[in-house]
Amino acid sequence: MAEQGVELLAGLDQLAVMGFAEVLPRLPFFRRLAAQVLRRMDEDRPALVVLVDYPGFNMRMARAAHERGIPVLYYIAPQVWAWKQGRARTLARVADRVAVILPFEAGFLARFGVDARYVGHPLLDRADDVPQADAFRARWGLDPERPILAMLPGSRAQELARHLEPFREIAAAVVARRPDVQPVFSRSETLAVGLYRDLGYPVVTDTRALQRHATAALVKSGTSTLETVLEGTPFAIGYRTSPVTFWLAKRLVKIGYVGLPNLVADAPVVPEFLQDELRAETVAPVLLDLLDPRSTVRGEQVAALTRVRALLGEPGAAGRVADLADELFGADGSGLAEGAT
Repeated sequence: MAEQGVELLAGLDQLAVMGFAEVLPRLPFFRRLAAQVLRRMDEDRPALVVLVDYPGFNMRMARAAHERGIPVLYYIAPQVWAWKQGRARTLARVADRVAVILPFEAGFLARFGVDARYVGHPLLDRADDVPQADAFRARWGLDPERPILAMLPGSRAQELARHLEPFREIAAAVVARRPDVQPVFSRSETLAVGLYRDLGYPVVTDTRALQRHATAALVKSGTSTLETVLEGTPFAIGYRTSPVTFWLAKRLVKIGYVGLPNLVADAPVVPEFLQDELRAETVAPVLLDLLDPRSTVRGEQVAALTRVRALLGEPGAAGRVADLADELFGADGSGLAEGAT
């Protein structure tokens, strides 16, 4: 967005907070940001408000825009199918269009009166500029003869604090059984190199190439799981959060899975290891199966990942969202009256 000339009031490094307990220390920041955005709505009178994901903040902004008569396009809807379904009725009232990226969301939201359109997943729009396996291995000094176990502990500092040590222990347990395997960790370029000091394994920043060229992977829950699906690499999901957040989630969240591939398939396609389950003795045996090209477990998951990929739709999500924006105000302004309330 910055490259396209968008003025940023806050960056992702400031917004990247997940969980219930984890957000509490950041509340003063979010209050200030909300006040700033509302002031811009009042002073600048935008023709359209486009809200992307981030429901804790953006649902408030949707209500505020609606109250001011500004059309609202919400892209990547709140996960009301998981918890707080009452937000779906609010979404129907305050959003003029909702662009959803998971195939089951449009039908679910329509039951609550939401004008929801399935646009496909934006990950499908990425350019296929991944280096070949030989080039990737050469750049990062990886052994071309050894299979890679990709380790993706997360792109946020709070995720890394909870995941890095169990991921390292799991990698060590796999290597103890398969010395030929080389675990390779992914690092987001927004995270300091020093956080990975003394890890004992290679660390790379080309996460997509790592996902593609690995034989198997351990991936923290989130969008990176769908990225791994698209690369066709079998994997397991691991996630830890604070005990308070997990306790609340167990009581509030009404879905049977955490991983996005399992939600899309509505089946346990990828094994999930949450909280205390994320440890070497439970996860390493599963990864060893996924690393084995003769394993039935590996073959079944590879086939299932192909089915999940087919469910994600076709490329072109960004263009479809742009069309929805055009419906609301139009290049000549003709759509504005139709979209405004």
